[in-house]
Amino acid sequence: METPDVLKTAALALVATLAASAAVAQSAPTPEQTAAIKGDPAFKPQNLVLGALPKPTGPQVALFNGRDLADWEGWLGYADPAKTYTKPPEAPIGHTGADQVFKVVQEDGAPALYASGKTWGALVHKGDYANYHLRLEFKWGPGRWAPRVNLPPNNGLLYHSFGAHGAVFGTWMKSVEFEIMQGSTGMLVRVGEDVRPSTYAGHDPSIIYPHRRFMIGGREVDVVTPAWNVENHRDAEKPAGEWNTLDLYVLGDKAVHVVNGVPVLVAHDIKTVDESGKRTPLTHGRIQLQSEGAETFFRNIVLEPINALPTVTAKK
Repeated sequence: METPDVLKTAALALVATLAASAAVAQSAPTPEQTAAIKGDPAFKPQNLVLGALPKPTGPQVALFNGRDLADWEGWLGYADPAKTYTKPPEAPIGHTGADQVFKVVQEDGAPALYASGKTWGALVHKGDYANYHLRLEFKWGPGRWAPRVNLPPNNGLLYHSFGAHGAVFGTWMKSVEFEIMQGSTGMLVRVGEDVRPSTYAGHDPSIIYPHRRFMIGGREVDVVTPAWNVENHRDAEKPAGEWNTLDLYVLGDKAVHVVNGVPVLVAHDIKTVDESGKRTPLTHGRIQLQSEGAETFFRNIVLEPINALPTVTAKK
């Protein structure tokens, strides 16, 4: 019989082998993935500057009243979040129990909207909005849950949301995502295969596939499978535990993502694409806040109408 030490050594060797195999798999893109990013120019860091801030054209609307979630609807995905991307046979949880994942709490002496992260899902505002400046503050709580215990804390501000609850992976409405993830806050992600925003990007080999980072003057790209995202221009997030301010400016089918006053991405030609290839501008929709593996607090969620976007320029 093998000794415990021998068994432990063998187990460690197996773990190391599996880790090495995973690393090799990640470093070896498929031909389809390689073709999707062929021709991307090299990413060059820029000093992006936000200017010409638009004046509101109407009264400010508070999306969070500080008392309750009467203006929101909660929806939960699968009981085991690890199944989210696997198309499991069971149905998502739905509205039941969402009040245990999303709730109003007191944080730092003021009311905040709390997302536990333990069960994945969305808190969806009941309003449908277009042409606005949305501002909110968020910070991370200490809780981290499987299957993202050892991954960067993750959440998301999803805009132009439409259609059925849980239409995407049983968990979210179709939408465009202003990513909230440590190191990647402001990233552009499409939520739903037929949602397709565009932006300009450069090739940054230091980040995971598709190695695309927002860059003024970069290659114009659609955010579509297999190149499913474009990373923020740079990380402007504050250290964990501090409040961050996000500004989302939306006008028609264009959007500007701003993190703590720093513009990190500009999207344009936001659209849906049907099976025939017909492109329809996506210019309005609902707001979703995610629960996706990490405790998150939100506060001061306000929206005001605008009729112009701020400028984003690369300062020389």
